[in-house]
Amino acid sequence: MTRLPVNIVIGGVLAMLVLGRAALSLVWTPHDFAALNIRGKLGPPDATHWLGTDQLGRDVVSQLMAAARNSMSVALAAVLLGGSIGILLGLLASAMGGWIEDAVMRLADLGFAFPALLFAIMLAAVFGPSLTNAVLAIAFINIPVFARVTRASANQIWTRDYVTAARAAGMNRFTISRDHILPNIAAPVIVQATIEFAVAILAEAALSYLGLGAQPPAPSWGRMLAEAQTLMYLAPQLAIYPGLCIVTAVLGFGLLGDGLRDITDPRLVRER
Repeated sequence: MTRLPVNIVIGGVLAMLVLGRAALSLVWTPHDFAALNIRGKLGPPDATHWLGTDQLGRDVVSQLMAAARNSMSVALAAVLLGGSIGILLGLLASAMGGWIEDAVMRLADLGFAFPALLFAIMLAAVFGPSLTNAVLAIAFINIPVFARVTRASANQIWTRDYVTAARAAGMNRFTISRDHILPNIAAPVIVQATIEFAVAILAEAALSYLGLGAQPPAPSWGRMLAEAQTLMYLAPQLAIYPGLCIVTAVLGFGLLGDGLRDITDPRLVRER
């Protein structure tokens, strides 16, 4: 019986904990995450507030749960948007070759040279900070990643005998890309999507920390860290809790993606 890699087991458990917490927040949180109670600010953990309250008297557990929902939503939207565009560009580059492939790859290089944070600052300056602009900024940095992965994987499939047979049968390149190339590169694309999901969570937290992501009263792990930085000596737990949530989410999806890569690529499977 083949054992699953340790990283995929640990990553899967951590990812399920994060996703479960985010899903639960859709229907239930211990308290209203936006409810203020100034008289009960910076309260210690008790039976009512399991992790205490923050500087405005809001329940920390409810804030963390709702922030997980927002973080997962932003990461999912960004990966889906950036991944869809990147996959289409990668398939186009691989199918057409020549100057079109060179042009797409040079655009991908340009995307790598343009940081998401800088793009988010530009969007915030023009349209104002919001979760939508954070999604667009994170999706932007995902496009060249998926384009390169898709193009590299597709180029290998184009040399296969069944693709040659399909071309000999008169199928055009776009039909071949849809029916033969895309299904056969699904594994590396899914692995990359899992890894980029972890990166997107971290990017969303960074943007929210700088005030370019979720805006009050919408909770965010990054903004919780930003609000807690002035209370490090008075209530350090307010920075520790969201920090642990970010670490758990990023580590979980990162390990999950690494484990999926080990399973889908036999060359990377280590002797056990």
